[in-house]
Amino acid sequence: MSKFFSKRRLKIAEQIIIVIFFAVLIPMTVSGIIISNINQQSNRAQLRSAAIMIANIVSEEIDVFEHSINNELNQIISTIEYLGSSSEEQKYLDSIIKNLIFYKELTIVNENELEKYDIYNLKDDYAVFKRKLKDERYLVAVLNIKNLQKNLFKTLSDDKRQIYVLAGDNDDLVASSNYSDIGFQNSIFQLPKKLETDKPIVYGDKKNQPLVYLKKSSPNALIIVNTTEDVRKHAIDYNRDKIILSIIITILTVFFVVGLYTYYLYINIRQLFKAIIAISKGNYERRIRLLTNVFTPFELVFLGTEFNKMVGQIHKSYIQLKKKNKELRQLNEFRSNMVDTVSHEFRTPLTSIQGYTSRLLRQDIEIDEEMKQKSLKIIKKQAERLKRMIEDILVIPDIEGARLNFDITDVPIASTIENAIILVKNDAEKEIINNIENCKISVLADNDRLEQVFVNLIENAIKYSKEDSKITLDYEIDGEKLVISVKNDYDIIPREKLKTLFDKFTRVDDKTTRTTRGTGLGLFIVKGLVEGMNGKIRLYSNEECGFCVKIYLPIA
Repeated sequence: MSKFFSKRRLKIAEQIIIVIFFAVLIPMTVSGIIISNINQQSNRAQLRSAAIMIANIVSEEIDVFEHSINNELNQIISTIEYLGSSSEEQKYLDSIIKNLIFYKELTIVNENELEKYDIYNLKDDYAVFKRKLKDERYLVAVLNIKNLQKNLFKTLSDDKRQIYVLAGDNDDLVASSNYSDIGFQNSIFQLPKKLETDKPIVYGDKKNQPLVYLKKSSPNALIIVNTTEDVRKHAIDYNRDKIILSIIITILTVFFVVGLYTYYLYINIRQLFKAIIAISKGNYERRIRLLTNVFTPFELVFLGTEFNKMVGQIHKSYIQLKKKNKELRQLNEFRSNMVDTVSHEFRTPLTSIQGYTSRLLRQDIEIDEEMKQKSLKIIKKQAERLKRMIEDILVIPDIEGARLNFDITDVPIASTIENAIILVKNDAEKEIINNIENCKISVLADNDRLEQVFVNLIENAIKYSKEDSKITLDYEIDGEKLVISVKNDYDIIPREKLKTLFDKFTRVDDKTTRTTRGTGLGLFIVKGLVEGMNGKIRLYSNEECGFCVKIYLPIA
């Protein structure tokens, strides 16, 4: 058994069942057996005491009845002795019978006439009393025993025991209560051969059904009290059954309450286990949902509440950690892209500047003035290109940290766009249609930043437009906003791709299909600058416009 428990840890429900078995069930069962045994002994003693008490009561009633009958017969004999004739005597006796209903017959006879009264049998509820007179005659009184029974058992009418009264030594039954032939025969059969007199004696072979006899010497009578099966059942079995039933009900109640308690406790602990397992697997959104009622311990509720608070803090920290990790990945990606962009995009202009500078510095060849001017122009152009790329890179931290400083003034949109077109690198010599050159509207913006916006947008439109296509700049008024659109002819861009073009280092053509040079920062910078000047930017791509960027700026 010890090896079994050492190998296997018991669950709470199993432990509670074992505790109930050893701490409740066994003690209550043993206590019930002891209480039932004590109660049985107590009831057995009570049955004996009750039988003895009933025998004494009947004995006292017999004494009272015998004393009453003797007094009456003595009084009748005294009266008869004063009467002079037989007719007067009989008349007197008839008057007594008329007034006292328990006399069936009351008469004076000679000795030779006594035999005729033997016909009266005690079993027929009649008893004969004979008293001798002074003149050798006899006073015969025939009494109705039913009246005697009424007087003897008047106080015991509710008792279920069998009571038998026998007269003299011939065991003639004089009176009985709850008479049963089997009970009477059994009581007589178990009587001891030698009877003690004038005190109640318990006899019989059944401890729970005591028999009591009382042998009276005066008058000569025998009283037997028989405890019946019904009395025994009511006194012992019924009480024992009540004790056993109460113990069973108590045990069932204990099992029910403990079972209900265990059920709710088990469910709540299971919730705790599931939450712990979920958290161990990385699910920090899991919470403990307890079934709270009167059976839920305070400690469990407290544990669940604190556990949920702890998990909430862990989940919050986990979200922050994920956010930081995402930022770190973005920063790492930004660094990688920055290195890639700088190494890739800066190489061409630097190579051009280095090459033409080396040519100008050569002493072994003669360079004419035209070649010098051409070389210097290329060097200047590539330097300006490097400057714009550096400015684009330097403005990113300010955009992300919302640290851009703007000098908001009234800016004529036509002149700003015209300057931007001049600054645009247009190696492909694509036609730029400027429908804004005659616009007289001014907007609230920073002139330099706005110029940077349109330089980026126009260069982006030139790079990502089809050959021999046109770049169109147009405007419209939308309420208090001036909407400037830059359109170029390009394949339709999917909506999912269109949403990502404002991200850093994102380009329309990916690394495998890249055909144009660029840092992938243009639209990100444009969006940051426009929104910093309280404007909005939208991207569109469809069959009508190909690719279109719309800038919404507040009108001055």
